[in-house]
Amino acid sequence: MEEIILKNKKHGMRTLLLCILAEIVMIAGMVAGAIIMEEIERLNWIGVPLFAVSTVLACIVWIPLVGLRVLKPQEALALTLFGKYIGTIKGEGFYSINPFCVAVNPAAQTKLNQSGDVKHGANATGGEISLNLPDLTSKKISLKIMTLNNNRQKINDCLGNPVEIGIAVMWRIVDTAKAVFNVDNYKEYLSLQCDSALRNVVRIYPYDVAPGVDTTGDGVADDGSLRGSSEIVASRIRDEIQTRVDEAGIEIIEARITYLAYAPEIAAVMLQRQQASAIIDARKMIVDGAVGMVEMALERLNQNQLVQLDEERKAAMVSNLLVVLCGNHDAQPIVNTGSLY
Repeated sequence: MEEIILKNKKHGMRTLLLCILAEIVMIAGMVAGAIIMEEIERLNWIGVPLFAVSTVLACIVWIPLVGLRVLKPQEALALTLFGKYIGTIKGEGFYSINPFCVAVNPAAQTKLNQSGDVKHGANATGGEISLNLPDLTSKKISLKIMTLNNNRQKINDCLGNPVEIGIAVMWRIVDTAKAVFNVDNYKEYLSLQCDSALRNVVRIYPYDVAPGVDTTGDGVADDGSLRGSSEIVASRIRDEIQTRVDEAGIEIIEARITYLAYAPEIAAVMLQRQQASAIIDARKMIVDGAVGMVEMALERLNQNQLVQLDEERKAAMVSNLLVVLCGNHDAQPIVNTGSLY
């Protein structure tokens, strides 16, 4: 299905004025015919046909008004005539189309958690009485950039750990014919494809950096992760969704991860694991620093020849310094006033 853009249809005002003028002329003809029939009986051969023709035309001259359409910027209408797709009108303007054309938008009443699907006005809050009038604008297709916020999903990463993740997808319709006729409901179709693509991509990555994991598919382990490679993951999700919605005439502009966390059942355990890893890293840094300080202290003592220490005394000094430097609490010094030996 290829999109057909209907041009030279922006003559709605001309059609409106011509219909009004024609209606006035027909009413004048009806009045003139009635006057002729009553006042001048010998001209009935003129008055009767004039009244009859004017009456019939007055009843049908308004039909072109049914084909008048007003579109705002970034709106479109996909039109069918007796079931056949004849084209799409796009862009702001006052249009006049075939009055027997029908606008088609199967996703008009679908409400998702996305921009553009929020009800406005008092009727949404129950503040006023609804008249239940038909929504004449519901068949319009929005060409604006919209944001879809799908519900958070619980997915197992490549290590089998359950994680909760949510994404926001920016999208727009670029082909109205494909969006309306190739899929049953393009909004629901997009939502389902986002869920499927998200699952496929998340299963490739671990939540955090893990050894021996290949996330690129080149056979070499790398440091890719959901938490540390969010830009790359989002790009892969966007590409995955785009390949799935091409047939629906939808362009995916951007996909972003809006929420990422371990599932509640393992969140506490994973937090302890992260805390233990952080403690180990901190201890390694403290020990490396303490060893360097002990080496510097021994080097300075030997350089200045302040005191001569045998190997046993050096070992005791190293032990004491490491205890002081690596301890969690402040050291309590003990002053030895006796003999060195």
